[in-house]
Amino acid sequence: MSFTVKEILTLQVAPALGCTEPVAIALGAAAAMSALPGDGYDSIELFLDPNVYKNGLAVSIPGTGGLSGLDMAAALGAAGGDPSLRLEVLRPIAEPHVAAAKAALAAGRITVSLLKDRHGLYVRNVIRRGDDVAESIIEGLHDNITTLTLNGQTVVSPLLKEHGEDSHAKLMEMEEWLKGLSLNEIMALTDGLDEADFAFLREGVDVNMRLAEQGLKFGLGLGVGKTLERLVRQRLIKKDMILAARILASSAADARMSGVPLPAMSSAGSGNHGLTAILPIWAVKDFIDDADEKTVLEAIALSHMVTAFVKAHTGRLSAICGCSVAAGAGATAGITYLLGGDATHIAGAIKNLLEDLAGIICDGAKAGCALKLSTAAGTAVQAALFALHGVNVHATDGIIGDSSEDTMRNIGTLAVDGMIQTDRTILDIMLRKRLVEA
Repeated sequence: MSFTVKEILTLQVAPALGCTEPVAIALGAAAAMSALPGDGYDSIELFLDPNVYKNGLAVSIPGTGGLSGLDMAAALGAAGGDPSLRLEVLRPIAEPHVAAAKAALAAGRITVSLLKDRHGLYVRNVIRRGDDVAESIIEGLHDNITTLTLNGQTVVSPLLKEHGEDSHAKLMEMEEWLKGLSLNEIMALTDGLDEADFAFLREGVDVNMRLAEQGLKFGLGLGVGKTLERLVRQRLIKKDMILAARILASSAADARMSGVPLPAMSSAGSGNHGLTAILPIWAVKDFIDDADEKTVLEAIALSHMVTAFVKAHTGRLSAICGCSVAAGAGATAGITYLLGGDATHIAGAIKNLLEDLAGIICDGAKAGCALKLSTAAGTAVQAALFALHGVNVHATDGIIGDSSEDTMRNIGTLAVDGMIQTDRTILDIMLRKRLVEA
């Protein structure tokens, strides 16, 4: 079984409005509400795996003026989410829905349970009204609704037909196939891009650039991108290729993590991965005299595919910051390609980046992610430049393998086998903080 570049882009790249973990919670609640007869609900019970819990805990939800919380995500989805919009389920949210969600939380109608021993992405919403009980389950992918029932009976719904178990199974099959490819074979896939693919890739640039422009204009979130730009204007630092990439990626993250109601073009199930996989490459093109758009978009396609390759090994959610090691690897591959590098240079760039960023942890989605995207974007450019000038990490160093493929597999082993306790410890720290704040 093999896959085309179009199939990879279709399965791995999609617009997402807001951080994808609270979005998955909202989607599940909206789906369950669609099965519940009548209006309103008495209660919502939410059951989450540790990684969805961690990533959805503190990040701002779009369209709410900065509100956050797992319970708030469910309440918003139930109040006004449109499940047919998948990862843009919260697009219809307006002030009346926010008010209704706040009232539901104040009345104690929503409970959240952490399933500490659950592995893999899992979101279960149980919504009650009177004697009726509607339930939805999302598994594996953020928009993969595998169960939708009313009073224990499966509901006939296009939500299940279009985006049910088959899409997850196909992704799993594709990821197994990806794992067996060499870097040369991944690069060769870009030869299959057609005009529709190029248009879709350009749409991803436009979508993510709108976020970057918002972050730069208004200094949202931590204001990382805006601050870097201000430092340039004050002549305290100089805007080179590395800094340009950092500014674009971090300003987009500033906007997204602060809850701006604009979608991001995601990569491998994450909007922030999409920002990292796309925007550094788009920034670098301005420093190349003869960078035609077709080559730039080919570089972005390569970035998405390398990101998917790494995520196939690490899993969708883990203790390692995927923006750094997965999308960062994708970005440096794309940048090296754009700068004229061959497969040897690209392999060297990936190894350089992974040696540099492998230890960055994921401590949930929040405003501070803009700092990590800034680091990943700048390091992606640096790793590419180093590789093009013959600076390559040796295979004798730590987790670095003989090839870039071996190195990326080692990252997967580190994430899956080596950092299970790290992930639990991160979540324990976050939960203790919540108790103190309460």
